[in-house]
Amino acid sequence: MSEINAYVGGKIRMYRKEQGMTLQQLADRIHKSRASISKYENGEIALDIETLFEIADALRVVPGQLMDYHPDVPKEPSPASFSDTKSPFFQAKRLYFYFYDGRYKRLKDGIIDIRENESKPGNYEASLSISAVTPTGRSSEIYYTGKVVYSDMLIRFSFVNQCNALEEDLLYIFNPLEIRDMTDGLLCGISSADLMPCAFKCLVSLTPQEHTEAFKKQLLITKRELQRWQKLNMLIVDNRG
Repeated sequence: MSEINAYVGGKIRMYRKEQGMTLQQLADRIHKSRASISKYENGEIALDIETLFEIADALRVVPGQLMDYHPDVPKEPSPASFSDTKSPFFQAKRLYFYFYDGRYKRLKDGIIDIRENESKPGNYEASLSISAVTPTGRSSEIYYTGKVVYSDMLIRFSFVNQCNALEEDLLYIFNPLEIRDMTDGLLCGISSADLMPCAFKCLVSLTPQEHTEAFKKQLLITKRELQRWQKLNMLIVDNRG
């Protein structure tokens, strides 16, 4: 039995009992069998991301309340701590970032540079420069700086626009479960253009990518994704690809 599976299962059981909900009632809400729910709670089988979100919704908690597992480590994990995951995204000092901005019908790309804070070993900072690709060439760059937090499944960047401190953005990218060059991400924050909340599906790569039509299609939100998000009443980006 995995320690993480047992921990998540225990949190599901705790929140279910707090609400006076039976195994069968929870099973009915997410269209699973009672036996499956029991195995989830006992840590006998691992939860996939979609089921985890469905259970969190049924229990009226956020997914993070089920996944707040923290192993006993002396300090915040760093890329070196995850060398056994074989994920080069945890060792990368430079990443290439891409998303499609439907407001302006432009593919935008950027470069993320990561460095360790010299005065605080084990803490990491990052800079992000974003430029838009236009028919006549690139537009002027927008420059952000921020911090990086590593976990076993995600890397989180928190950025602030250096020209407008009111614009703060969060970028979450997944640690691929297998070795590959590119991974999915979600960029969200408040747009400085219209002061409205926004979220973009994005791709982050270890190497520069050509701006082909096929690559652009990977950045667009599909009807299938919209249907899934509508069902869950939330925007998610998963690591299936």
